Amino acid sequence: MKSLRADDPPEVAGYRLLARIGEGGMGSVFLSRTRGNQPVALKVIRREFAEEEEYRLRFQQEVRAARQVRGYHVVPVVDHDATGERPWLASTYIPGLPLNTALEDFGPLPVPTVLQLVGCVAEALRAVHVAGIIHRDLKPSNVLLGSEGPWVIDFGIARAADRTQLTRSGGVVGTPQYMSPEQVAGLPLTPAADVFSLGLIAAVAATGHHPFGEGQATTVAHRIGNAATRPPDLSRYPVELRQILAGCLAPGPEDRPVPAELAACARRRAGANSALSTAGCPPLWPR
Repeated sequence: MKSLRADDPPEVAGYRLLARIGEGGMGSVFLSRTRGNQPVALKVIRREFAEEEEYRLRFQQEVRAARQVRGYHVVPVVDHDATGERPWLASTYIPGLPLNTALEDFGPLPVPTVLQLVGCVAEALRAVHVAGIIHRDLKPSNVLLGSEGPWVIDFGIARAADRTQLTRSGGVVGTPQYMSPEQVAGLPLTPAADVFSLGLIAAVAATGHHPFGEGQATTVAHRIGNAATRPPDLSRYPVELRQILAGCLAPGPEDRPVPAELAACARRRAGANSALSTAGCPPLWPR
């Protein structure tokens, strides 16, 4: 955590700001507490987004939906407001390390840990999708590694911005390196887009290498968009993960596993006795 800046407000809607947790493309995140003294992560949306009335409406709709999400490994939204000068939302505070920070500081994760990561995040996505939400910005910084396992944050918010004019300056809502091919192409999205993103996260977590190579975000996104004609080479990834990665990174959304299948596969693979066995997973993919 970092100290508050001189231009940070002392409180937002009665929530006293205690420290800065982080900052992203949508806004800044602060540590605060409820009136009952429970810690929360308070995300305050950037001013330029707050000026978009359509964004405010979609933000309110999406966060209301997000508050209905109930499931393991999902950080719940507990409060929000889209009517004030700066829209904000409060979620349960989970002490933990963002996955991207863990990878930068300590390097790739062991294969059993990656399998646990895949299984837990898939369970979170199942709950999010049942609520009718698509995450749209699943990436390492949106996965927290806590004492009770991985947690998914910021679900249901990216869609609120996606339908507004926020991209009129040429920007992209989401993180290009972790988009699905259909998101890169600007096509309508289904929950399968999040599964593709999870496959990218698992690959990077296991080796530190992105399946579509390195380079500028737009370059990587271009390669992702061409996945149907130039699929990634998965031979350098651990054999225990290749079937999972191949399923998640299928260029066609209809060919990817649903989160329930993915979670079950990760559990079976993690429980396999032989490190090089493929018996842990049923032959789900390709379909």
